[in-house]
Amino acid sequence: MENKGQNFIEQIISNDVNSGLDRGSLCFRFPPEPNGYLHIGHAKAIGLNFGLGEHYKAPVYLRFDDTNPAAEEQEFVDAIKNDIRWLGYSWKKITYSSDNFDQLYEWALYLISREKAYVDSQTSEAIAAQKGTPTTPGQNSPFRDRSVEENTSLFVQMKEGKVKEGEHVLRAKIDMSNANMLMRDPVIYRMLNKSHHRTSDKWNIYPMYDWAHGQCDYIEQVSHSLCSLEFKPHRDLYEWFLDSLPPNSQALKIRPKQREFARLNLSFTIMSKRKLSKLVENAIVSGWDDPRMPTISGLRRRGYTPKSIRSFVEKVGVAKRENIIDVSLLEFCVREDLNKVAYRKMVVLNPLKLTIINYPENETEVLSTENNPEDSSAGTREVPFSKHLYIEKEDFKENANRKFFRLSIDKEVRLKSAYIIRAVDCIKDSQGNVVEVLCEYDSKSKSGSGSAESLRKVKGTLHWVSSKESTKISVRLYDRLFMKESPGSNLEGDFMQDLNPNSLTVVEAFAEPSISDTKPGESFQFQRKGYFIVDQDSSKDNPIFNKTVGLRDSWLKKS
Repeated sequence: MENKGQNFIEQIISNDVNSGLDRGSLCFRFPPEPNGYLHIGHAKAIGLNFGLGEHYKAPVYLRFDDTNPAAEEQEFVDAIKNDIRWLGYSWKKITYSSDNFDQLYEWALYLISREKAYVDSQTSEAIAAQKGTPTTPGQNSPFRDRSVEENTSLFVQMKEGKVKEGEHVLRAKIDMSNANMLMRDPVIYRMLNKSHHRTSDKWNIYPMYDWAHGQCDYIEQVSHSLCSLEFKPHRDLYEWFLDSLPPNSQALKIRPKQREFARLNLSFTIMSKRKLSKLVENAIVSGWDDPRMPTISGLRRRGYTPKSIRSFVEKVGVAKRENIIDVSLLEFCVREDLNKVAYRKMVVLNPLKLTIINYPENETEVLSTENNPEDSSAGTREVPFSKHLYIEKEDFKENANRKFFRLSIDKEVRLKSAYIIRAVDCIKDSQGNVVEVLCEYDSKSKSGSGSAESLRKVKGTLHWVSSKESTKISVRLYDRLFMKESPGSNLEGDFMQDLNPNSLTVVEAFAEPSISDTKPGESFQFQRKGYFIVDQDSSKDNPIFNKTVGLRDSWLKKS
């Protein structure tokens, strides 16, 4: 029976098992091409395949689809493995499409021998022109009726590099009038005189995705080959290739089944590796792991946690139709996670000097404050308090209306974990800008002291740091990389026109001294400001923090 709590992919698998498929034969795979870093869109496919493996206690293979040596590098292989481990998943084994190059070549020779493939010597432009349109049939290649002997000889010459790159391709012989244009004699091998990151210079021909994909699934005995929705038209070709294999290969137990799900599209984000690569190549970002990038490594450096990304993927779910998910959901997930685990720190990003005129000049007081009010076991930390402090500039207005609940002349606020203060005056520079606020404090209003004054309610609470004991840090304030919900939807179709020129701002800030003991990769909530992570470039002498996300979604308000 159908389980209503299952997504449609799980229902397909359950139906297959109920129809006689041995549950012990279930096997899944995640097959990235190592031509770039994984991004948040891949997290959905990772979560789906590895999640199914966990649910059914079935093996999941990490297969690198390394059929294009012109774009693939070992760096990308290593980054992909690292990202999947970081997300908390483990694979049964690592495989490569290149593991099967010999077998794929032998099967291609078999297709030629059965007159199901031929060598075409036309240009790629001529082949494309003969494809026809969805409403008009294509035209047969003038080389379609070459003999088996000639096709075999030419294909061997291609393999041995005895002909020029681009001079020939191998095409499947199917049907140039098929309604599915992918079935109109697709190219299955092309020549590339490029060194491969694993096979070196052994091969001069490389299989196309459609030829390698299904056959590798078959060789590895993958039961369910799960692809994103754009591969649905490829399913006919997937089945045709499997049907065309030699009879002795049909002895393999499991025939893989390709099924498709909607990929993850995120607002204000691009998911194309080609476009992401352009951002890297043009130095728009510092690299694939730039915290503004939607790559897994970029999100990790930004401060996103594995739990937050897995929670996001779970909330998005598995759908049959494409849709765009609001990036605010991803931001919500990381807030939800970090709120529970991140220690709090007081950091002033835009400092304004504050002097408590009735506080002793040379006295420094040590106050206690909670590390995380959401976690009683997190304990407390000590922060120094003195006559001279820093507060945020935006937390003071000389003359404010009744709706301004922060500091203004003759108005009281509480300093977090400290005292109630009242502004009495301010000092301005020659341009009329406030450079210092003069206040008085209520010495009996210390937080946690239990006195009647300490329990007195005021509407505003401000964070602060002691100017003398504070630590200077560098803070990278990241915003969305694109200003448009759908980058590239302008008339020119150029996503580069939609870049946000203010996606990165670097400021010098002042933090409580305990921040000097932090290490790269540690996340904190800067109170009243948001969540921040210690960057990998940080050092004790030069602490650097990246903004992960604010305490609430402010994008709509800014827009």
